[in-house]
Amino acid sequence: MAIKLQGIFTPTLVPLDERGQVNEPELRRFISWLIDHGVHGLYPNGSTGEFPRFTAEERRRIVAITCHEARGRVPVLAGAAEANVKETLAACEAYHAMGAQAVAIVSPFYFKLSPESVYAYFAEIARHTPIDVTLYNIPMFASPIDVPTIRRLAGEFPRVIGIKDSSGDLAFMMRMIAAIRPLRPDFSFLTGWEAVLAPMLMIGCDGGTNASSNAVPEVTRRIYELARAGNYQEAMKWQYRIIELFDAMLFPFEFPDGFRSAAELRGFRFGQGRQPLTSSQQSDRTALASVLQCILADFELIDRPASGCAPRTRQLEQDKIEQVVFEVMHELQKRGVF
Repeated sequence: MAIKLQGIFTPTLVPLDERGQVNEPELRRFISWLIDHGVHGLYPNGSTGEFPRFTAEERRRIVAITCHEARGRVPVLAGAAEANVKETLAACEAYHAMGAQAVAIVSPFYFKLSPESVYAYFAEIARHTPIDVTLYNIPMFASPIDVPTIRRLAGEFPRVIGIKDSSGDLAFMMRMIAAIRPLRPDFSFLTGWEAVLAPMLMIGCDGGTNASSNAVPEVTRRIYELARAGNYQEAMKWQYRIIELFDAMLFPFEFPDGFRSAAELRGFRFGQGRQPLTSSQQSDRTALASVLQCILADFELIDRPASGCAPRTRQLEQDKIEQVVFEVMHELQKRGVF
C-alpha cells in the first residue's frame, strides 16, 4: 500500500535565469532549502509553479530536477495537468519513471463539463495510469469535482488516493471527509488554501499544498504540527499571523509574483516571471516588497529593512503608501533635510 500523503507539500516556485529559462542550480538550491526547513513534500507543476506558462518538455524537466534533488528525502507529488487524457497519461508515465510518489491532476479546464463527464475523465486516467492519482479541485479555473463524483472515483479506483481542494470551503471539505473516509481510510485530504489551514486541519484534513510554504516553510509546518497535536488555540494564533502575509502576497500582485517576491527575501533569485508586466506594475511590486519584508521580519525570519518599518494598518494599499512615505522620510533625514 502506498504511503498516505500528509503534511505540508510546497507547490514549488520556479526560478528563471536572465534568458527566462529554468534556472536549474537555483531550483536545486531552493528545493534542498525547503526540505531542510521542514516541508513534508514537494509539489512541482502546481498553480504556484505556473505550469501553464511552461512547455510540456519544461514541465517534465522541472519534475525530473525535483525528484533528483529530493533524493527520497520527502515524497514528490507531481502536477500532471495537461489538456487531454492522452497527454495527461503520458505525463503520468514520465513522472512515474522519474520516481514521483503520485501525481495531482486538475479536472478538465477551458470547457465547463458536467459531473458525469468529470467522472469519465478521471476514470479513464485511473484505469491506465501507472502512478497513484490525487484529484485537484480548483473550481475557479476548472470544472468542479463534486462530492458524489469524488466518492464514486474513490470507491471504484484504488489508484485514486486523495484530493487537493483549493476552494477554501470548510463545509465542502467536511462533506468530502464524511462521505469518503469511512469508505477509504487511506484517502488523503489536502487543502490548497492556507488562509484556512488550521481550521481545515482541525476538521480532519491530512495536510496542505500551500503556496506560502515557499516563503515561510517553518510557519506552515508549525501550524500543521500544532493542529495535529491538538493545540488548536496556539495553531489559530499562528493562523491569524499568516493571513496577513498570505493576503499581502496574493491580492496586490499578479499571481504568483507576491510569493516569488517573498521567497526572494529569503535569499533566492527567482528572476523575472514569464507574465509580462507594465512599468507601473514593476514599480508597485518594488513598493510592496518592502511591506512583505516587514511582515517577514515580524516572524523573525529576516532582518528589518535598514530604513525601518512603518506602523501597519492591515490595509494593504494604505500600508504600501505608509511604507513608501516612511522610507522617503528616512532617506531625507539621512541627507540632513530634516
